[in-house]
Amino acid sequence: MPEGDTIHRAAAALRTALVGRQMVGFEAPRLTGPAPRVGRTIESVDAHGKHLEITWDDEIVLHTHMRMTGSWHLYRRGEKWRKPKRLARVVIETIEWVAVCFSAPVVETYRSDSFVRHPNFGRLGPDLCAVDYDVDECVRRMMSYPDPTKSIAEVMLDQHVVCGVGNVYRCEVLWACEVHPHAAVCW
Repeated sequence: MPEGDTIHRAAAALRTALVGRQMVGFEAPRLTGPAPRVGRTIESVDAHGKHLEITWDDEIVLHTHMRMTGSWHLYRRGEKWRKPKRLARVVIETIEWVAVCFSAPVVETYRSDSFVRHPNFGRLGPDLCAVDYDVDECVRRMMSYPDPTKSIAEVMLDQHVVCGVGNVYRCEVLWACEVHPHAAVCW
């Protein structure tokens, strides 16, 4: 199960291999949205919680969400994949590299100037893996949660409150703070 830091590490590796390079191949069998065209240049790779986005120079943005099963792998061309091809949801090829997204439940594209395509993305909470995350904003969102009877353990996994917290981090933080996971968020 990928946590936020796993997605940030994947984004860093993909960024190093793909940004500034021309795409020579693209496959996404169940893609929702317009496919980026071969020959376009990859401009950026960004992570926000369990969301990973790749942007091309024609402003097409590939958005993937790993949920519990997805993962990004990076291979040199010709290198054997560690998972079967049938699990590949996205394959992006450059002259030197092949980036493969396996088993991600969410694979979609949209144009960078259109958040109509992706209405909830802008409302995500601060990303704890980002260098400049705002801890006060995280606390504010947690303490003003719409349902104050929800358990703090549930609220910590709500990406609208904070991104980058997975089950392992949630358990460790609650243990370290000596807070019972079933305590109501606004106690």
